[in-house]
Amino acid sequence: MRYKLFPFVMVAFVVVLLLSNTVAVKVAKVGPFFFDGAVILFPVSYIFGDILTEVYGYKRSRVVVWTGFIACLFMSFVYWLVGILPPALPWGGQEAYQRILGQTPRIVMASLAAYFCGEFINSYILAKLKILTRGRWLWTRTIGSTIAGQLVDTVLFITIAFAGIMPETALLRLIMTNYLFKTTYEVLATPLTYAVTAWLKRVENEDYYDFKTNFNPFMVTMEDLR
Repeated sequence: MRYKLFPFVMVAFVVVLLLSNTVAVKVAKVGPFFFDGAVILFPVSYIFGDILTEVYGYKRSRVVVWTGFIACLFMSFVYWLVGILPPALPWGGQEAYQRILGQTPRIVMASLAAYFCGEFINSYILAKLKILTRGRWLWTRTIGSTIAGQLVDTVLFITIAFAGIMPETALLRLIMTNYLFKTTYEVLATPLTYAVTAWLKRVENEDYYDFKTNFNPFMVTMEDLR
């Protein structure tokens, strides 16, 4: 079955993901709270993930997660490759480029590990809860899956990326504030998630249930694209 809007939703998801990973290098402080730059945009990727799984099912969501993973890996490679090219003498921005876009193996590993684990946990829990609730109470699935997925994502990314660089108290505060902000973000976005999900279900004439789905995240087949 071919869907009208699935490719556009997938592209929007990947764009949000790439932008989030680019701005994550900045750590901001608002009052007593610490945030990495991605906290402004990254929760939107989980909203997209919820919508994708709810409408199109885990199998197609799995394709999107892998697409995002490969896109992030390629983006990191390009940033690194451009960074090691010899800078022209008149250009004085090499140090600034390296500080912002220079891709260290640690940041790349943190980003990819957190994204991969968090997104698949989010999609898995949402798909299973949809079957358990028989499609009712969408809010329980979107919020429940986010609580688990964002916890894994936040702890993995911040721990791998900043452990040993920031004091332990600041690290813990960063984890807590990022996690609370992201989950609150999704809760507040629940009415929008409901509206977009209902609209996509009508347009696509689809409301997928993963009754016979193989939930192995590595089992991507051509059937998942249909």
